[in-house]
Amino acid sequence: MRTAYGKQFRVRVRAATPVAALLCLTSTCLSGAAAAPLPATAAARPGAPPAWHSCVRDPQDAPGRELAAAGGRCAEITVPLDHFRPGGTKIRVAVARVPATDARHRIGTLVVNEGGPGDPVIDYLMDRHAALGKLAARFDLVGVDPRFVGRNDPLDCRWPTSAYFRSAGTGRAGFDAMAAFERGLADRCRRAAGALLPYASTRDAARDLDAVRAALGERRISYLGISYGTYLGEVYSAMFPGRTDRVVFDGVHEPGRLAPWPEYGTEGANEDALRHWAAWAAPRDAAYGLGTTTDAVLATVGRIQAAAARTPLRVGAYRLDEHVVPLLLYGVLGDDRAESDAEIAVMVGTLRRAAESGRADPDPALADLLPSLFTGRDSAYGSTQTAFLCADTPGPRDPEVFRRAVERGRARHPLFGPLLNDITPCPFWPRPRERPTVVDNDVPALMVNATHDPRVLYSEARAMHTKWPSSRLITVRGSYRHAVYGVSYGNACVNDAVNAYLADGRLPATDTSCPGARPPDLTSTASPDQVP
Repeated sequence: MRTAYGKQFRVRVRAATPVAALLCLTSTCLSGAAAAPLPATAAARPGAPPAWHSCVRDPQDAPGRELAAAGGRCAEITVPLDHFRPGGTKIRVAVARVPATDARHRIGTLVVNEGGPGDPVIDYLMDRHAALGKLAARFDLVGVDPRFVGRNDPLDCRWPTSAYFRSAGTGRAGFDAMAAFERGLADRCRRAAGALLPYASTRDAARDLDAVRAALGERRISYLGISYGTYLGEVYSAMFPGRTDRVVFDGVHEPGRLAPWPEYGTEGANEDALRHWAAWAAPRDAAYGLGTTTDAVLATVGRIQAAAARTPLRVGAYRLDEHVVPLLLYGVLGDDRAESDAEIAVMVGTLRRAAESGRADPDPALADLLPSLFTGRDSAYGSTQTAFLCADTPGPRDPEVFRRAVERGRARHPLFGPLLNDITPCPFWPRPRERPTVVDNDVPALMVNATHDPRVLYSEARAMHTKWPSSRLITVRGSYRHAVYGVSYGNACVNDAVNAYLADGRLPATDTSCPGARPPDLTSTASPDQVP
């Protein structure tokens, strides 16, 4: 599942179904103790050339084998835990590189960030290699797992859940329960990983990225950022001006829009995406039994939430209450392909059976997700994502600010208002060491955003495009997809435009548009700030 800041849940296995790819928590599913930083005397010198080795960690490492088959190699770059104390404790940042095979026409190094914050990159690098097609032969394609993520030592708060994200539910009692839940998560983080929390931020990740650039011997790097990765790229360009070449942002954040909390303001876009899915499901009532009209399908969703508010729904061994059901519904949005729509329908059908009969067996996507959501199986991913969130966009410290926002949101958006305005652990988190980066520069970049993206509003992409007048914007019209470039979505118009820019470094003369995966739902109600 993707939040406005990136992916909130990920699948436990890499070869995942479309809904599962949005739902579960982490590709590598690291867990265990908080990262053990290297003593200064035990670490290699920062800036030393990478010591490349095989990317295959064990016989089950399918991504490592794919990288090896393509000639990829891995290394660990030593960086300071605290960049203000370069002589102090060191940590290692995992890097993978698939070298250019056409040395005569090599363009340079293309660095990828998959979003999150806290998404692993190395295990998905071959997906980006495939998207580049023939152009991959001309780039050294580099994936950097951000600190505490992926193949790095984890930051693990030892939570009993994979994610802080929950809905406030109904009434003051529901909100108070969630405030206590979030305070408890923050307290656990202080106890289990408090020494690392000050050093999990986008500014630190940007400094690590520049250390990787230096270790690779590159004066400038090209950069592909997805979702949160667009914010990392914006911060990097502001902190290290002149060190980027070709820049592509897909699912574009406008930095000023991240405060006071990233999900705020996306309720209407998510309701629109849910309606768009319901319009797909309605003609397929014979297959899924959710209703024969768009409104009837949405009414089924409403009955599921009402039932969960009365009594938690039993799905397998788990009890899904009013705080969790909206999260599940939100989590499956952001991909408008037919195969994803079908899996959403299967999941909603499971919830409907649980609401009507009191119990249901989980479908495959829920069977994979729920253990993460209700146990500490994937605590490390959620811990790291939250640490970055609270460092970058801490928001208000007073819980009452969130409660009032929940009540305002509930009045207009009964399902998503209490979810997307709810309190987070950040009011109870240690205060950030640094203020957020002021991104007031201008960098030539190619930006891509769908008009109906429910995670990053299209208005954010337009605002960032205005802030960087040297950029160009590709608008994907009628699409509800979050992050469009790549082989999985298969939008040839977007892929060709991005690869043409990466190939010659020339931005399109004007802003352009591409059609989405399928025509927009004519019954949907897009908000004015989604469509120009």
